[in-house]
Amino acid sequence: MRAANILQLGVKELRGLGRDPILLVLIIYAFTLAIYTAATAMPETLNKAAIAIVDEDQSPVSASIASAFQEPYFTKPQMITPSQMDERMDAGLDTFALDIPPDFQRDLLAGRAPAVQLNVDATRMSQAFSGAGYIQSIVSSEVSEFLNRYRSNPEPPVALALRARFNPELNGGWFGAITNVVSSITMLSIVLTGAALIREREHGTVEHLLVMPVTPLEIMVSKIWSMGLVVFLASGFSLIFVIKGLLSVPIEGSLALFMAGTALHLFATTSLGILLATIAGSMPQFGLLLMLVLLPLQVLSGGATPRESMPEIIQTIMLAAPNTHFVILAQSVLFRGAGFATVWPQLLALFVIALVFFAVSLRRFRAFLK
Repeated sequence: MRAANILQLGVKELRGLGRDPILLVLIIYAFTLAIYTAATAMPETLNKAAIAIVDEDQSPVSASIASAFQEPYFTKPQMITPSQMDERMDAGLDTFALDIPPDFQRDLLAGRAPAVQLNVDATRMSQAFSGAGYIQSIVSSEVSEFLNRYRSNPEPPVALALRARFNPELNGGWFGAITNVVSSITMLSIVLTGAALIREREHGTVEHLLVMPVTPLEIMVSKIWSMGLVVFLASGFSLIFVIKGLLSVPIEGSLALFMAGTALHLFATTSLGILLATIAGSMPQFGLLLMLVLLPLQVLSGGATPRESMPEIIQTIMLAAPNTHFVILAQSVLFRGAGFATVWPQLLALFVIALVFFAVSLRRFRAFLK
């Protein structure tokens, strides 16, 4: 294996990537706008939910309930008539419609338990589930204050002292930004290396390589280092300028340690991309194969949900996936400030998995070239 051949072949891959505007746009989008959107578009708490109120009672208690819905949890309530409620809900103007029935205050004072109707647009899943609980709590609090003539704050039997470590504000955007970087690294490293190999086959340049004094090992290594370098640099840029700069997400640990783990992860995923490209016969088949591979990798690696909440057999199987260890490493270093003494098992696992993927991919690649 000659270093000069690997260098020149890698430069050829970078030039080929530079002439592919679709992949360039994908890289830029995945490490900028996609991360910003993941961190800001879906808040964990209720935020400015649209609510309308049908006040058929027109009493002090119904007015008190209407005035209790305030920003930032809800928009200013729209006072509507019963005939407008279904129409506005069908048009998507309101997420919640609260109907306070006639004689509501009189029934409360008489000791009866009147029912208040709440209509919820369940197509807005990010707000529907939590918002219903908020509204029930607000209505119960206002009714209790009205009946007792004061707002009671009962002392709980146990005092809970809450200390949130690593994310004191419980900001879901911090978690979303880091998780999306990890997902983008995994996805693009597989896509770019696989697309580079399939592009050679579709353009008929594989035969040109075979008549040159280069070996399959040199061809494969050149694709791995060139595409891995692109994703490596893009992820570093995203961490510094998008996550730490634009989103102001604090990075507790060593960037150098995280980037070292990223390099090992890229070694494994780019080898996996070569392997998938040798199995797929064309770019459409490669895209379908990606769906079967990327979805389990992203969902079951611990990035979307904690591994501890999954069945034990899934946890054991996913230890063979590189991004399971990469997610653990990323969260430990970037969130908790862990050092090498804490994450060396993940670094070792990534190295071993990368070697296995590389060996299997090289064998498949040699058969692919015959």
